[in-house]
Amino acid sequence: MAEIGKDIDHAKSLLQSGALVAIPTETVYGLAGNAFNPNAVAHIFEVKQRPAFDPLIAHTHSLEALSGLVTEIPDAAHKLAETCWPGPLTLLLPRKSIIPDLVTSGLDTVAVRIPKQALTLELLRQIEFPLVAPSANPFGYVSPTTAMHVNDQLGSKIDYILDGGACQIGIESTIVGFNEAHQPTIYRLGGTSKESIEKVIGPVNVNDHSSSNPKAPGMLASHYSPGKKIILGSFDELNVYSKDRTTAAITFNQPLPGIANEHSIILAPDGEVTTAAQHLFAALRQLDQPDIEVILAEQAPNHGLGLAINDRLKRAAVK
Repeated sequence: MAEIGKDIDHAKSLLQSGALVAIPTETVYGLAGNAFNPNAVAHIFEVKQRPAFDPLIAHTHSLEALSGLVTEIPDAAHKLAETCWPGPLTLLLPRKSIIPDLVTSGLDTVAVRIPKQALTLELLRQIEFPLVAPSANPFGYVSPTTAMHVNDQLGSKIDYILDGGACQIGIESTIVGFNEAHQPTIYRLGGTSKESIEKVIGPVNVNDHSSSNPKAPGMLASHYSPGKKIILGSFDELNVYSKDRTTAAITFNQPLPGIANEHSIILAPDGEVTTAAQHLFAALRQLDQPDIEVILAEQAPNHGLGLAINDRLKRAAVK
């Protein structure tokens, strides 16, 4: 198993040597490597068993540092960066040639963000390169939101996990890209709500995820899966579904009748979609048990982070 700790200097030394380190962010834990080192980037794909056509996100610490990675920042992107960074927002921007093709899957844009997590921000300030850091889990499985989640799945393949505690947001960043006319599109719903983005730059389109050759990270149709059959629906639709001892439930703010207590998880007893987002991936992991065959999942209210929660549940249900 990997060593878990809060030693930024040790994490820095490993990353400078070309090794991989799991890092905390406010969204999920990432499997980090030097974005400028093709060997380190290739090792990330190897450890995660991630398809090479699925691009990665580069993490940096400031707008000044971002200028070394991209050729242009449209006005709308600059407004979003100033308002939402550090935070759970990723921007797709024209890349400089210093970014290896493997990071972008050969695309002419690179996904970039500044994370809002104290340990990782300090680490990024102390190193001379950005970090690519997809979720620190085997490809397609539920994203990790604690250091132990990482250790349970990748602990035998990496040396160190920088422990920042439980992730505050709990789902991945929202990804926004821009066409040639600099018009914005949300390519992945996530930790920054559509409403928050539109308050800054006005109306935006939301792009459906694709099943192959994605334009941005995390757009594959099947993703975030615990390996169980997942049935989505409203509370009333799920309540009439046949249940037995092999059935579990993830609901929004009230328990589903007929489900054993140990197989029932309520994401947001307080009724807040932000609370539900924090608990979603941990709930999917908790119910990935041998005695569970089906997970009934209630869709969240379709606003704010509820849009991102429902996106993740839909993709977890795809076989």
